[in-house]
Amino acid sequence: MARILGIETSCDETAAAVVLDGRYIESNIVYSQDDVHRLTGGVVPETASRLHLRTIVSVLERALGEAGRGWNDIDAIAVTHGPGLAGSLLVGVNTAKAMAFARDLPLVGVNHLEGHVYANWLVDQIEPEFPLVALIVSGGHTDLVLMEAHGRYRRLGRTVDDAAGEAFDKAARMLQLGYPGGPAIQRAAEGADPTRYDLPRAKLQGRWDFSFSGLKTAMLRTVQQANESLVVPELAAAFQEAIVDVLATKTVEAAREFGAENIALAGGVAANVALRARIQARAGVPVLIPPIRLCTDNAAMIGAVGHFRFEAGDRSPLDLDVFPVLPIA
Repeated sequence: MARILGIETSCDETAAAVVLDGRYIESNIVYSQDDVHRLTGGVVPETASRLHLRTIVSVLERALGEAGRGWNDIDAIAVTHGPGLAGSLLVGVNTAKAMAFARDLPLVGVNHLEGHVYANWLVDQIEPEFPLVALIVSGGHTDLVLMEAHGRYRRLGRTVDDAAGEAFDKAARMLQLGYPGGPAIQRAAEGADPTRYDLPRAKLQGRWDFSFSGLKTAMLRTVQQANESLVVPELAAAFQEAIVDVLATKTVEAAREFGAENIALAGGVAANVALRARIQARAGVPVLIPPIRLCTDNAAMIGAVGHFRFEAGDRSPLDLDVFPVLPIA
């Protein structure tokens, strides 16, 4: 059994966690910058980096303190080194490298997208079975991945333009619903009729790929043309339905075609209630869904990946670099 200290700073959450055996959370501290970035309607990279610098040490101290552990109890340090904002990633990676050097601890670089998938190993349920199809949906990513074993991935599809979470953010801004957009759209759409407005679903030649730019453009035109007649709850519901329908349909079809034992949801958009319900209703196989606190960026998921990679013998050098663009497969 290994105890891993996870560090996550890929975007606008400063996070540290202590995870035992890849499945048990002893602490999971997240400092969110949402209140700051809400003022600008989105994440400002320079601001995010400065806030990481101010908070990373206190977050690390809180994670160790809440777990009741000291540095002698830690077997390795796992840190997100991509994908993400370069400045934000550098804060976490350089902190992890400094701690690994000072404490003579192994260092394990972790892919942020892989971390989201491994949030499904941190819940009180049967351990996920392979092969599984993972839908990773967040503000920066929309990927459909076949996971055949620990560390073995095949990316089936991805967004060719906007990520689903990014589309939610932009739609919420059009409707003046605030930031972050996903929860704002979901709240506005609750109980509303999604059929009042007809919004498109992209049909792509790549069977498992996604596209949301056309939907975003159609949303903008609808808002501009509606003027005073615009019914915000119904338009929010139609937009949410267009995204949920495409994500759920392709995920379930992929699970059937590749004989998946499980479907795993991952990423911030996996917190969407409509998406969860739609996939569960159609799946035909067990659907793994992390609790909302583990869908958004956190360090426990990085610690979980770190455990399995550490046990497999993976080690990163002290000149580990960051990769703002880093596909999962």
